[in-house]
Amino acid sequence: MRKRDKHIWVILGLIPALAVLPHTGLVNPYLELVLMYIGINIILTVGLNLVNGYMGEFSVGHAAFMAIGAYASSILTVKVIPAAWGATLFPLVVLAGGAAAALAGVVIAVPSFKTRGDYLAIVTLAFNMIIRSALENMEVIGGPRGFMGMAKLTNPAWVYVWTLIAVFGVRNFVYTNYGRGVLSIREDEVASALVSVDTRKCKVLAFVLSSFFAGVAGALFAHLLQFINPRSFTILKSTEVLVMVYLGGVGSIWGSILGAAIFTVLLELLRPLMVWRWVVGPLMLVALMLFRPTGIMGLREHRWFLPGDEDMSTVEVKADVAA
Repeated sequence: MRKRDKHIWVILGLIPALAVLPHTGLVNPYLELVLMYIGINIILTVGLNLVNGYMGEFSVGHAAFMAIGAYASSILTVKVIPAAWGATLFPLVVLAGGAAAALAGVVIAVPSFKTRGDYLAIVTLAFNMIIRSALENMEVIGGPRGFMGMAKLTNPAWVYVWTLIAVFGVRNFVYTNYGRGVLSIREDEVASALVSVDTRKCKVLAFVLSSFFAGVAGALFAHLLQFINPRSFTILKSTEVLVMVYLGGVGSIWGSILGAAIFTVLLELLRPLMVWRWVVGPLMLVALMLFRPTGIMGLREHRWFLPGDEDMSTVEVKADVAA
């Protein structure tokens, strides 16, 4: 059995172990909650890295797509699906949350990518504010008081499964023809268009995939806390995801994992500072932009996420240099 195949079996073998973990009492519930936060933040970070890192655009509306996924999935489990079927249909509920966010992503991406430059940042910032304002004024879903009644359907196994889907979904997209087109847009959009890359289609696909995973993260988040309100999805939440992306490293899946894990643990360690800990995120973003704009990994990728042929090409280049 090849080494890579062994790793795959180990990764898949953790799923049943995590499914029974909450019933064993071996792990502190607080630690279990933090680990699930890390998984949800990895899903958010990998999705946003696709737009801000791999594509080189700047989106600040990830919290809005997360909110759409959270509210859409919560409405399904509270008002549509019978409570007895909630656990069975939970994977479809999470998919529905992601689909609702992806649909919103299409609505934003199609007109936004008709232009070039920094317009996406302005559009997504406005979209974030519109979604929050709409949620606060919709009494049917609780308005500013929030929405509750969801069962706790999110558990470590589901967070782990969706994190794997997000990580390897984005990884595989990056190495498709459209993903290569996305990378070429980051380097030079005009040159990409000149060599027949459908830049607009590549940008829309990447943005919609990013929105989908934000919706998935929102659905998991809502069914973990069992309560959501519009204040959970403000520009501060978008800023947190931005910090995780730029902390770990733009254009790097391993960087996204590192950034999400480090930032989540850091916020928990700073919990005694109470409200002042929320100052840390924006300050870290400013410091990163000034001193290390490409983050910890800085456009580099761990070899686990490189396709076999690229891994070999790297080895060959090293061999040539050594010779």
